[in-house]
Order: sequence, then structure tokens, then C-alpha cells
Amino acid sequence: MLLALAAPPAAADTRIAVLDFELKDLTLAPGIPAEIARTASIKPLLTQELESAGYRIVEIPADARQAADSGVGYLFDHADAAAALAKSYGADYVLVGRLHKPSFLFAYLMVHLVRVSDGSLVGNYITESKGPNAGLTGKAVESLTVKIDHDLERRYSPPPPQKRVIDSK
Repeated sequence: MLLALAAPPAAADTRIAVLDFELKDLTLAPGIPAEIARTASIKPLLTQELESAGYRIVEIPADARQAADSGVGYLFDHADAAAALAKSYGADYVLVGRLHKPSFLFAYLMVHLVRVSDGSLVGNYITESKGPNAGLTGKAVESLTVKIDHDLERRYSPPPPQKRVIDSK
């Protein structure tokens, strides 16, 4: 009985839905395959980082997301609609993201953290990523995860810096 009182509390079971990121490409050559692929890579990277911190990821089927999305940027701009979608899948929070690319030289990873219970915007995060390579996108995702976790449970530790040249693919 005394051991039960001395045991550390169990980690919270926070459930987070991570929606697919959308690409908002304002360059003169929008929608090139490399940018579409980079945008598609962000959700799995973010999901992996959040899972490594002990958050439970709630999957929302693509068809449900598409049905809730009234157009490009709708869920990003309407926290209440994103919350209603995530609520039906049992999430506590939903992350709605965008890769905003105003230039060939850099892009912004933008994320809204929405509390599902009341549809309120808890956090608005922006991280700059210079260059198109996967290594830099991964570092930007780690930076986003630090910011998101700071407003939730503060249990994420990014991986240590690697002593290698960042992949230029």
C-alpha cells in the first residue's frame, strides 16, 4: 500500500488528432512534386515525434476529413469545425497544419492546436524551414513539437543533434 502512494503518477493519456498538412505554395511554380511530397511527409514526422513523447495519436480517416473540409484552408481557419471533426474520433486536441511557401528559399510550417472540448485555439505555431531538404524539414518538425508540447504536458525531448551532413534529398 505504501508503494502505491510513493509511485510516480502515470503519464496523462492525452489523445491528439493530427490532420494532413496542406500546401499553400505562393511561388511562381506552385505544386511541384517535391513540395507535395515534402508536405505529405510532415504529418508522419510530427506524429512520430508526438508518439515518442507518449501522446496517443488519434487517426481520422481521409474521407471524414474531406467531408468536414469546405475548401482549402477551411479547417485551418475554423477551429470549431476542426474540433467537431476530432471530437467524433475521441481526440482531446487536434493539430491542423499548413506548409506555407512564399519563396523558393524557405517555407513556414504552421500549426494550430485546438482543444476539442470547447473548440478553442490553444496555440498558433510557426517554424521556418530554409531549403527543401528532408533533414531541415525534420528539424522544423522537432521545433514545432517542442512548442506544442510546451503548451500541453512538457514531456518531449528532441533527439540530440546528429554529427552528419544533413541529407540534401
